[in-house]
Amino acid sequence: MPETTLNNKRIAKNTLLLYFRMIIIMLVTLYTSREILKILGVEDFGIYNVVGGVVSMFGLITGALSSAVSRFLNIEIGQGNSEKIKLVFSTSVFIHIIIAVIIVFIGEFAGLWFILNELTIPSNRYDAAVWVFHCSIATFAINLISIPYNALIIANENMKIYAFVSFFEVVLKLLAVYTLVIFNIDKLQLYGVLMLFIAFIIRLVYQVYCHRKYPESHLQWRIDKTMVREMFAFSSWNMLGSSSVIMANQGVNILINIFNSPIVNAARGLALQVDSAVTQFSTNFMTALNPQIVKSYGAKDYNHYKNLMTNGSKFSVVLLSILSLPILLETEYILHLWLDTVPKHSVEFVRLILVFSISEAFSNTFTTGLLATGKLKKLMLFVAGVRMLNLPLSFVVLYFFKIPEITVVISIFLSQICLIIRLKLLKQFINIKIVDYYVNTVLKLIIIIMISFVMTDNLVKWFLPECFLRLLISMIIVELLFITCTYWMGCNGEERNMIKKGTIKMKNKFLKRI
Repeated sequence: MPETTLNNKRIAKNTLLLYFRMIIIMLVTLYTSREILKILGVEDFGIYNVVGGVVSMFGLITGALSSAVSRFLNIEIGQGNSEKIKLVFSTSVFIHIIIAVIIVFIGEFAGLWFILNELTIPSNRYDAAVWVFHCSIATFAINLISIPYNALIIANENMKIYAFVSFFEVVLKLLAVYTLVIFNIDKLQLYGVLMLFIAFIIRLVYQVYCHRKYPESHLQWRIDKTMVREMFAFSSWNMLGSSSVIMANQGVNILINIFNSPIVNAARGLALQVDSAVTQFSTNFMTALNPQIVKSYGAKDYNHYKNLMTNGSKFSVVLLSILSLPILLETEYILHLWLDTVPKHSVEFVRLILVFSISEAFSNTFTTGLLATGKLKKLMLFVAGVRMLNLPLSFVVLYFFKIPEITVVISIFLSQICLIIRLKLLKQFINIKIVDYYVNTVLKLIIIIMISFVMTDNLVKWFLPECFLRLLISMIIVELLFITCTYWMGCNGEERNMIKKGTIKMKNKFLKRI
């Protein structure tokens, strides 16, 4: 069987495993978010989101180093260099331990000062906010040290362990909700401790698994100085990109807190949790696809490298839209069905953040492809520069208009500019026609999404009042419209033939079993 076919089957298998993981996480996330909002209250839930956001600002280092480890591991696996894999892993573990210690030290001084002096927090909740901050810093450090182990599992495309650990993790989170109910102490402080405990257990599970499964995870007590320089050279530019993401997300979250209140942060936090649950579809696909993109570049198979990026971009958007469209149509009803109390601005935030995620899904595979090249200077200077405009633009909008939702509109506009920049940078590595990609992929999918949304919205809302029956009918109609339009308008002849063959194959297998 050709290597490309085997790789495609591996991607499909890993994507299915990750979907199983996603379904479990999504269901529990939606349930626990609802219960935690009820237990903590809107104000404490908003405080947890904004304080945790301050800690996640240090995540620009995490994101940069995580990408570096994944990239170096995948390149060496693609070239079949087992000794170099061991060296990459051991070097990355020591780097992460050192950086974790530094971040804890800096965070406990600078971060704590910022919370106590700059954030809008009720005076009677300062002690709880500080406690949550300490727990969040510790959780962050644990997750940072875990990065090399997670990267090793992903690089080896072993997704079974993620499905297993995810099931274990959701059990722990359900127990955390139960613990909040039965213990009559400060709920916000207890929640911070429980999240720290869960992070520690999950980190331990991954480490034990790697030690037993992969010999290269056994640490060599030496650091390759050349590799450290290469990783930091890669990470330093990638860190610029990560910092722009943090500024776009948590920086704006802090601005919203300064110009509004923790209640608006709670609305945005709920919207992000809905978005996180939904985007797991495309994220799981990308997790399965990313190693193949990097390995194909490392193996100099540039045709496969290009096809994985362009086709992956299209299918990422399709997968995300399939789940997003019903929520976009019935946002208000779904939120009231899900939550006892729906904070003001939640409906608008959910809709806009889902649109932003669809916009970002166009770019994800191209970002991975550019990271695989290791040449990040132009990518990070241009893309990070555009992303960083989000903060000053949001400041101006919030200062003059006090409308927090416009910050997401700014993000959507900047996201499309960044997509064009990535495509232009890729032209030096592959023969990609930007206008053709925009016409045949971006514009077609936008038109398909708009047709499906508008037709369903006008058809269903004209005949039915807001109710559960309308939700079900809307879901069925919008999905049928979207899938049909995507098949006939969004797929080329080769893709339609592939879908037909796959459908017939699945049908024959099903008939044999019955």
